[in-house]
Amino acid sequence: MLRTSLLVSLALTAMSTSACAQSAATMKPGADLEAIYLHLHQNPELSFKEANSSALMADEAEALGFEVTTGVGDAWIRAQAEAEAGEVVEGVGGYGVVAVMENGPGPVVMLRADMDALPVPEQTGKEYASKKTDISWDKVEGPVMHACGHDVHMTVWVGVARELAARKDEWSGTLIMIGQPAEELGFGAIAMLEDGLFERFAYPDYNLALHVASGVPAGVIGYVPGYAMANVDTVDITVHGKGGHGAYPHGTKDPIVASAQIINALQTLVSRETDPLQSGVVTVGMISAGHKSNIIPAEAIMKLTVRSYTDEIRDNLLNGIKRIAAAQAESMGLPQAPDIVIKDPYTPAVYNDPELVARTVAAMGEVIGAEQLVEGTPVMGGEDFSRFGRTDPKIPSFLFWVGAESAENYANAMETGTPLPTLHSPFFAPDYAKTIDTGVKAMTAAALDLLQAPAE
Repeated sequence: MLRTSLLVSLALTAMSTSACAQSAATMKPGADLEAIYLHLHQNPELSFKEANSSALMADEAEALGFEVTTGVGDAWIRAQAEAEAGEVVEGVGGYGVVAVMENGPGPVVMLRADMDALPVPEQTGKEYASKKTDISWDKVEGPVMHACGHDVHMTVWVGVARELAARKDEWSGTLIMIGQPAEELGFGAIAMLEDGLFERFAYPDYNLALHVASGVPAGVIGYVPGYAMANVDTVDITVHGKGGHGAYPHGTKDPIVASAQIINALQTLVSRETDPLQSGVVTVGMISAGHKSNIIPAEAIMKLTVRSYTDEIRDNLLNGIKRIAAAQAESMGLPQAPDIVIKDPYTPAVYNDPELVARTVAAMGEVIGAEQLVEGTPVMGGEDFSRFGRTDPKIPSFLFWVGAESAENYANAMETGTPLPTLHSPFFAPDYAKTIDTGVKAMTAAALDLLQAPAE
């Protein structure tokens, strides 16, 4: 189930900001892609609040002749929220968009774009910078920005829809284009799937998606066969001790010292229990305990992010966290074993089907030039696009990277060694025109190559 605090806070904040969302300017279908990008960039929407973004995509697709369904994921989101709150919850939305175009016999190809922005204050200095504010899922009011490039993703989605609708004589099959909410929370894909995405529409033969890449020049496409992005787990550990006066530690059971022992021991999960040729990350990102220097507290709380690629490594890391925390607590004589909560749902690893990668990369190369295609290496970031392929049977899937940095900034960084802004940075400002153009050409080429009727 989804996290209670997240869904309840979403419901409360959504109600307080719904009027603001409804007042955002809308666009009529058919605007040029630059205008669409600038509109989306200046009107970013947080996870599960993508009302206007999804409406723009739905209107564009409908005008092109797609059969469009909105609110996909909404039923599941509301059911989860109400089950956890114990009452009817207003203001929570699953703004998934599904646009279907049938064009004769052939394969079913799904193209996905994510829609949500981040609670980040834009500091790019651009005249079109976002000035929007909203209340985030952790109930903090502040600036909102498309710091992860989802505004580019949505604009490319519109551009590809236009291309494929205009070139129906070049392909045969069924095209499913989806706008996914809440990627930044890792909940949007599961919401759409649990709301019957494939049962209500069609079961894809292939899934495709793209993501902007910071630090890579615009015009370049990056790709990774096999594992490309990581399993992402969040783990909370509460260590129970016995509090008392800091001057008399012998009368206490110190949860802070125990936590320190646990943190040190956890490092062996990667350094001594994971094959050096495999990958894993166990990071303690937060520890909280006590309020005063001379008081030993009764408990300490830790929050971890755990990253892996294979299911086997993931299981070993999670089981190892349980084992080490319990054993360290017992060795120090704590009154009870730590409480360990592995948050669900987690984000599964992105696995790019190697055969699909080879086929579509070749098709992209014919359009944008083979020299513009670069094979990269896996990263430890997460992306819930992975869920669309983890079906039974599995659907061949491919998420590729679209370079977003301007040639000038990239050349300067290479010359001076100055780091370029990363994704999620308030300074991330893609060379949007070239990035969008490359994304549209690459995704269109990939889709056209896959959407071919079987030979008679």
